[in-house]
Amino acid sequence: MYDLIVVGGGVNGTGIARDAAMRGHRTLLVEKRDFAAGSSGANSGMIHGGLRYLQYDRKVTELSCIDSGYIQRIAPHLLFRIPFLFPIHAERPDCPTLKERLWGYAVRVVLDLYDVYQPYKRGKPSARLSAQEAYALEPALRRDLIAAVSFDEWGIDPFRLCALNAVSAREHGADLATYTEVVDFLRGEGGRIEGVVLLDKARGERRAVRAKIVFNAAGPWAPRVARLAGVELRIRGGKGVHLTLDRRVSNYAILCQAADGREVFVMPHGQTSVIGTTDDDYYGDPDDIRIHEDEIRYLWEAVERSVPSIGQARILRAWAGIRPTAWDWGKMEDDLSREHVIYDHVRQGAPGLLSMVGGKLASYRIMAEEAVDVIEDRLGIPRRPCRTHLEPLPGGASFPDVAALARAYRLPEPTVARLAYRHGANAVAICELVAKDPRLRLPVCRCEQVIAAELLHSIREEEGRRLLDLRRRNRLAMGPCQGSDCAQVAAALLAREKGLDARAFRDELASLLQ
Repeated sequence: MYDLIVVGGGVNGTGIARDAAMRGHRTLLVEKRDFAAGSSGANSGMIHGGLRYLQYDRKVTELSCIDSGYIQRIAPHLLFRIPFLFPIHAERPDCPTLKERLWGYAVRVVLDLYDVYQPYKRGKPSARLSAQEAYALEPALRRDLIAAVSFDEWGIDPFRLCALNAVSAREHGADLATYTEVVDFLRGEGGRIEGVVLLDKARGERRAVRAKIVFNAAGPWAPRVARLAGVELRIRGGKGVHLTLDRRVSNYAILCQAADGREVFVMPHGQTSVIGTTDDDYYGDPDDIRIHEDEIRYLWEAVERSVPSIGQARILRAWAGIRPTAWDWGKMEDDLSREHVIYDHVRQGAPGLLSMVGGKLASYRIMAEEAVDVIEDRLGIPRRPCRTHLEPLPGGASFPDVAALARAYRLPEPTVARLAYRHGANAVAICELVAKDPRLRLPVCRCEQVIAAELLHSIREEEGRRLLDLRRRNRLAMGPCQGSDCAQVAAALLAREKGLDARAFRDELASLLQ
């Protein structure tokens, strides 16, 4: 008997499981695919305050900035600073209109307000730049600037953030079940939810598991999970499409305006650039998200208005996710609140079942804290102190000396630098694998500087069961080669470690390349 079953391995589910396990609750985390395989891995990867939410949802901005500071404390190795430029263009550079000047003033006022929250997340204050100063920083900008404004955000690897929360939950006693789907609920007296029926998708086996509370944190799948319990849960799903380019097209992240006035960004990310994002209502199947040509063209043209040289780049991939936004009616998609909501389904005849929708990546930890507080209230026990803002995630306790590690284990310094970014202090343990077996220094993915030892570490220590899991853990095949240079070697390593037969080897290889 568990105290808590958490359904959903995204950032909310893994965050809740970690908090609950750290408070001493016997916890099971269930995910039908892999951690961050849904919306949590398909977002922009920014732990940001949400500049545009200041217009209508200041609380969301404040919470996001506060939690960003805590996330930096517990996972410093995963974060990187993203300096943004907001260019203010003129239709006639020689004679800016009053409207354009007022627009520039309005941007400045909003950023001045945003600066109030920047200290929470160690952000640098915004700065107004002349056109000449902006061009000096970012030569790629179109030559019709009135001025520009800079502001500060943070980026993070959302795949590893989710995986590390899950690993931390396991280290504190939680059980993890990936590739396991909830197919039914167990009912007790008065219709109380007393557990779930699970389907192990690898073995095809079903089992019943009992718990005092079941928490539905399945994101865009949350309404489907709720229906299994006979209750209704409504969300207003928002589809967000991103593009990855084969090169860096700018020095800074640039906030651009689409033809309809919405904001789109392009930002450098490693060797590539990321463009995002659309925001359109989505009422389809979250397991079957299609990306359309007009969505790609919308993003491309928005960025091209500010960065004409984008035409020299090639699109490596397009990817999309669904925001599980809380239900609202009558508003444009951009105006929907990113506030989170926790539902107790007792009035719908399903006591023992709780659900959470909404929220942002940047405030996941504080949302998880609130969720576990509610869980303890429903369990009828005094609230135990939350420590998720104090105890580092795995690898977050310290940052290794990259140069010293490279010398000690005779590895290229850029490779060790990437290990340190992805694994923090645990990079030392990966280097130790190389010391024990020199064959593991083999560079598998040259684009992302992934060696065999890193893949082996993720298989053994980070619940990596499939080749796509290793892609999420280590950015395998995410670079310009898109797997053509590394997929076969990685599949061979996985097959050897997991004892896969030839057919399973081919299936894993095909899944990654697709």
